[in-house]
Amino acid sequence: MAGQGKGGKGVGGKGKVGTKRTAQKRHARASIEGITKPAIRRLARRGGVKRISSFIYDDSRHVLKGFLEGIVRDAVTYTEHARRKTVTAMDVVYALKRQGRTIYGFGG
Repeated sequence: MAGQGKGGKGVGGKGKVGTKRTAQKRHARASIEGITKPAIRRLARRGGVKRISSFIYDDSRHVLKGFLEGIVRDAVTYTEHARRKTVTAMDVVYALKRQGRTIYGFGG
């Protein structure tokens, strides 16, 4: 069966129908709380922040969640377009580049 490529129909095969994106809605509140107060403090310290208001933590969790949702959505789109089931580092690099945040050192 030469020349069939990925997901091509073989003799009597059903072929690939297409990957389905399934949304897994598990404990959204618990997973966002996994980004702890000390982790947010460390990120702020790296950014040069000296003192942090107590109201910042919840807001920063939501901002980070929105940012990551956009990156993951774009990376999964690249993966599905290539008819793969595994998100590669290059998919994430391209997703970041698409949003104007080019990152170096991961190939390409």
